[in-house]
Amino acid sequence: MAKAEDLVRIKDYIPDLYVDLPYSTTNNFMGKQLYSFKDAYLRYGTVQKLKVAQEFLKERGYSLLILDAYRPASAQFVMWEAMPDDDFVANPHRGFSKHTRGSTVDVSIVTADGQALEMPSPFDDFSGKGKRIYDDASEEARKNILLLEEAMEKGGFWGYVNEWWHFNDYDLYPVLEEPEYELL
Repeated sequence: MAKAEDLVRIKDYIPDLYVDLPYSTTNNFMGKQLYSFKDAYLRYGTVQKLKVAQEFLKERGYSLLILDAYRPASAQFVMWEAMPDDDFVANPHRGFSKHTRGSTVDVSIVTADGQALEMPSPFDDFSGKGKRIYDDASEEARKNILLLEEAMEKGGFWGYVNEWWHFNDYDLYPVLEEPEYELL
């Protein structure tokens, strides 16, 4: 049995959610692959909370889509070089993103069969449209993001003000040592 602080593969515990990690590809704001692993990982305690959110959405015909989860500390330096803006990327010289602790997840929601839903902006939109102020969002996007927020709050997460997709576990874990995964 896993302990709350163990880093685990999310799909081992929530097999029916979707995972698409842009940072494991070149389809991201940096235009380059940041890490080589294709599976999403979080602390076991955080995964148990995510499971509550997934069940809430599943009852309504939707599913979570994981866009980023655990991120190695070394990857944070690469991201900071590409986007040195504290509103969007944690400055690793002053402390790491909670992604490096395995207790933060970037998510969206999709239909049960994996079709994207309209959200206020694309993932990693740094124009300001990603902020949790949905005045400019369509009625459909506002409905979808509020459903996602409700699901994540029921699970025990709080959202970051500048990114509708970014949710932190209320429990705090230490920064993880670099794993055996190959970083690019």
